[in-house]
Amino acid sequence: MSRLVTLGENIKKYRKLRKLSQNQLAEMIEISREHLACIEIGKEYTSLRKLFLIADTLNIPVKDLVNFD
Repeated sequence: MSRLVTLGENIKKYRKLRKLSQNQLAEMIEISREHLACIEIGKEYTSLRKLFLIADTLNIPVKDLVNFD
């Protein structure tokens, strides 16, 4: 599995743990729901700035999102 897919799966996992919909998280980080959906399935990249914002919004360390083990 690619790291991009794993990153997306991690974002999705923590989003769901926080009981947030894609729409809610997308609004909080100021991207479209469609773009977030593509990030979560590993079809699109996200900037480092957005990655930090996602982690902050989900109240988790960035390392939890980029844990590829």
